Amino acid sequence: MALRFIAKDPNSRDGQCPSAWVDEQSGELIIQGWKADEEMLGECLKAGTIPDNEAVVRLPARMVPVIREACDVSEAL
Repeated sequence: MALRFIAKDPNSRDGQCPSAWVDEQSGELIIQGWKADEEMLGECLKAGTIPDNEAVVRLPARMVPVIREACDVSEAL
């Protein structure tokens, strides 16, 4: 696995998260974000179950350009 770091949220405290990477072999996006609270999780569960090996994370809207860049990198691989 070779992860290409895209960016961290410039407004995050101590530069910790949210963050985005692209797996250069598979083209998959790797996202670090805030864990969904119970209310958000409940809303997401209305669409179906969430397997134990999956998680719901939140990203601020200001991360949209970072996600776009990650998508562009993934598509270019």
